[in-house]
Amino acid sequence: MLEVNERGISIAEAAERTGVSVHTLRYYERAGLVVTTVDRTAGGRRRYRQIDLDWIKICTKFRATGMPIRTIRRYAELVTAGRGNEKDRLELLETHRAEILTQLADLTESLELIDHKIDVYRGRMQAGDADQLWAPRE
Repeated sequence: MLEVNERGISIAEAAERTGVSVHTLRYYERAGLVVTTVDRTAGGRRRYRQIDLDWIKICTKFRATGMPIRTIRRYAELVTAGRGNEKDRLELLETHRAEILTQLADLTESLELIDHKIDVYRGRMQAGDADQLWAPRE
């Protein structure tokens, strides 16, 4: 990946590099999810630095795990506040991790059911009696 030069990059290039839309980048700023103040040109255009892109990727990963915007905002506030709140940050991340583990367990259980159903269908099709599979009757 190319490093961002000291002048930064445009919002369009930042969107391309982070994999989120220009609209999402603007929303992340408005919602208080970005931990730095995004630089601006003399004409008011945003200029993203590497630290901005790195943070946006963190936010994107958090969102992909289902972390609510308010929780990401809280985490960003803690990071922005600086030292002394590491225990709060850790607690927030551990709580979210536990939620993800619960989701993974639920998904694993659902996947096991789907795998079982696939095995049943394959077995019946190979045996030539797939027409004997259960179907609702009126």
